[in-house]
Order: sequence, then structure tokens, then C-alpha cells
Amino acid sequence: MGAQPKKKISRSRQGKRRSHLHNLSVHLVACPRCRQPVPSHTVCSFCGYYRGQEVLEIETPGS
Repeated sequence: MGAQPKKKISRSRQGKRRSHLHNLSVHLVACPRCRQPVPSHTVCSFCGYYRGQEVLEIETPGS
């Protein structure tokens, strides 16, 4: 059996311990090709390009 806590941890102390666990906002940058906001270091889901090269072939609704 492991060690058991000797006293109840207050909400304040618990919150201080978990202060770094908050959700971080996603850093968006403009795609250099189509200027749509996309997360950094990811393939653009609008045009399919990443660092100047076509990585994904995006199908348009008309084709």
C-alpha cells in the first residue's frame, strides 16, 4: 500500500498546483499561399500546401 494523505488539501492549494494545466489557445498564422488562418507547423487544410510544397490534394466541391 502506498502512502496516504495526512490532511485535506484546500481548494486554494489545489488550484495553485494545477495553475499550469489550463488550456492554451492555438497559435494561428496566415498561410503564405491562400492567407487563411491555420495552426503553425501544419498543412493548410484550405489549399493543401506546407512550406511551399503541395502535400495534400484538396478536392473542390464542383469536381
